[in-house]
Amino acid sequence: MNWTLVYLIIFAIFAINTIAAIFTVFRERRDIAATWAWLLVLNLLPVIGFLFYAFFGRKLTHRQLNKIQRQPNAELTDALSQQQASLPPYSPGDTHQESSVKNMIQLFQNVDHSFVTLNNQTELFTEGPKLFKNIQQEILNAQHVVYVEFYTFYNDKLGQEILSTLVAKAQEGVTVRVLYDSWGSMGTKREFFNPLRDVGGFAEPFLGIHSNWRDFRLNFRNHRKIVAIDGWTGYIGGFNIGDQYVGRSKKFGHWRDTHMKVVGDAALALQGHFISDWNATVPENELERTMQHFPKPTDEIGKTMMQIVTSGPDSDIEQIKLGYLRMINSARKRLYIQTPYLIPDDSVLNALRSAILSGVDVRIMIPHMPDHPFVYRASQYYARLLAEDGAKIYFYQNGFIHAKVVMIDDAISSVGSANLDFRSFNLNFEANAFVYDFKVARELREIFEADMKESTLVTAQDFKNMSLWLRFKQAGSRLLAPIL
Repeated sequence: MNWTLVYLIIFAIFAINTIAAIFTVFRERRDIAATWAWLLVLNLLPVIGFLFYAFFGRKLTHRQLNKIQRQPNAELTDALSQQQASLPPYSPGDTHQESSVKNMIQLFQNVDHSFVTLNNQTELFTEGPKLFKNIQQEILNAQHVVYVEFYTFYNDKLGQEILSTLVAKAQEGVTVRVLYDSWGSMGTKREFFNPLRDVGGFAEPFLGIHSNWRDFRLNFRNHRKIVAIDGWTGYIGGFNIGDQYVGRSKKFGHWRDTHMKVVGDAALALQGHFISDWNATVPENELERTMQHFPKPTDEIGKTMMQIVTSGPDSDIEQIKLGYLRMINSARKRLYIQTPYLIPDDSVLNALRSAILSGVDVRIMIPHMPDHPFVYRASQYYARLLAEDGAKIYFYQNGFIHAKVVMIDDAISSVGSANLDFRSFNLNFEANAFVYDFKVARELREIFEADMKESTLVTAQDFKNMSLWLRFKQAGSRLLAPIL
């Protein structure tokens, strides 16, 4: 055998692979961490790495981006302009919390055109059965429109129950529209929604991707979980539609999540964001042309102030991440975080470490079990770093915790779909409610402290005592963090 020829062939394969990897990665704009992570994958896994890239690495097409970016809602923009002109200016006498709230409001007005809603009443849900029973009842009470947008809408018992409720309302003449993500709803075929279409309802996969195999990008998913009913009742949070989210999965057992019901003006903002996503998906002749306005109660509903904020790969600003950063940097006494995936980029990691080392009581709760092995080990890696700085890290033991909650100083809180990870920051389409209300923040703190009783506090020493092999897997997974 001519070994010289064999070596030359191997060298040529690696050389061609390296050149192809450089061309593939650098032809699309991405942050430096993701660039190096993809170069590592493509070079360590010749040929196979390009298959991974086809699924996970490619960005949205220019046609898809243009369709999303041309969907500004004129009515919401007008509301924002009027509000910016009427907000009180900063005052030297503002407390730190008042200044923090004003800073947050101005941030989201500038980066996401998000107007402040004042007349709201909220209710928090941490258990799936209670949440979906409430959602179904509100759908049955609907008089005009029902808008439903979920990352996951499974064809299982719960999915069929929700679909039957939607069909019943469409039969009454109520406008019913459903958006779902084709990848997140894996196994749910387009035909599943035919009973809704047959009675005049509408259901479409986000961006019109009907088949996973026609466009097999795994990144850039619509991860939002939104319900908007009659422009006056809405839901936002972390639950999806499927049996596992109501505790029927043997793998996960009890499912612990957080969703928020809003009655008031914020529901109109949720409706506006749904319409923008719907119009980015459907053909020109199926666009929802205007916001739906319906008679509203004359009495004040509540005094909870909030902004509905969205982010996604259609923008380089990373709006929700900026909100998280603003909250972390504003914390003075306590910072509580619940997230299933703890994979912060350098900016968020450094902000967390700064808060910890400044004496802020930082507590972070993550699952004790994986749903994605690499993501789970990478989360442990970052949890160990933060524990070494002094953060209190809790592994939730009573099933799987999927909540995405951030709360600071019993004053400002966030509930939504965005995790504390690279994917939620710049790959997925996300939606969060940023709430400026002491009552809501204290309720979230009480929920967190109740969850602590179902969790194990994992110290820096506990992480140090983990096996060398486990720590190696954590460090190795961390290298892939920007593309997980």
